[in-house]
Amino acid sequence: MRVAVLVLDQVFDSGLSVILDTFATANDLASEGRKAAAFEVTVCGLRKRVGTAHGMTVPTTHVEQLRKPELVLVPALGAKTPSTIAEALERPDVVEAASLLRQWHEAGVRIGGACTATFLLAASGILDDGRATTTWWLSPLFRQHFPRVTLDEGNMVVDSRRVVTAGAALAHVDLALWHLRRKSPALAQSVARYLVADERPSQASYVMPDHLEHADPIVERFEQWARRHLDAFSLAAAARSVGASERTLERRTRAVLGKSPLAYVRDLRVEWAIHRMRTTKDSLEQIAAAVGYEDGVTLRTLLREKTGRTVRQLRSNA
Repeated sequence: MRVAVLVLDQVFDSGLSVILDTFATANDLASEGRKAAAFEVTVCGLRKRVGTAHGMTVPTTHVEQLRKPELVLVPALGAKTPSTIAEALERPDVVEAASLLRQWHEAGVRIGGACTATFLLAASGILDDGRATTTWWLSPLFRQHFPRVTLDEGNMVVDSRRVVTAGAALAHVDLALWHLRRKSPALAQSVARYLVADERPSQASYVMPDHLEHADPIVERFEQWARRHLDAFSLAAAARSVGASERTLERRTRAVLGKSPLAYVRDLRVEWAIHRMRTTKDSLEQIAAAVGYEDGVTLRTLLREKTGRTVRQLRSNA
């Protein structure tokens, strides 16, 4: 398979390295079995050299010299805040790359990106009317910029019509392994074991709801109030506390956070419950009462649903 790794200036160093190391490991393991290299990987760019976010220089093959790739992977841009992401998306090389991704996608090439590279994929239009994930703390910003994309930030990897997106920075390994599994599940499993990379289908257990990047004052006041009233949450009381009707609060949280106020409170309860399990010896029943549930069974079910892990695994930080 011909894989092109498209790198732009200020690329996220570890994102690029993780992708290259994962495919290199796959080729090494395939050759041990006396098979030809499974992946022909080329680092390509719009110039002969690009600089990484940490100032290293990466030589590239110019995109005009490439044979048509079967898969194009885009490592994250070295931007972490709303303002730096906005600036990056306006750069001439990023605009040119977006156009190139559209052309590749129209020609039947599969495209993938992780972390802030998902913003570039969305800006190119190839995610319009499709699904995607992104780095969890930037999900409100993503929704604001790309309303035509259905965001599913809870998942680590989302495949939508030949475009594959992955979550936060270290999800580059999840992105690479996802593509390895399409080629050979056995090879992907071997690579994951060599890299000690566990399968992580969800970002849910990593999310810190109060770190979501947005600038909506009503939602911000709601978040602060909800944290103080997890044990006895009331939608009517929450709306009164932020000076809005229940309908307005519902509309604003869905627009910014992609979920209802009650769903957001469930996320807060999960976050706080996991913290209590890892930092105290409280029973599950005690923790459930502290976060607003009548019994531990309800909390246990919610934790498994949201994180994919058992209470024992969460207590041990597994």
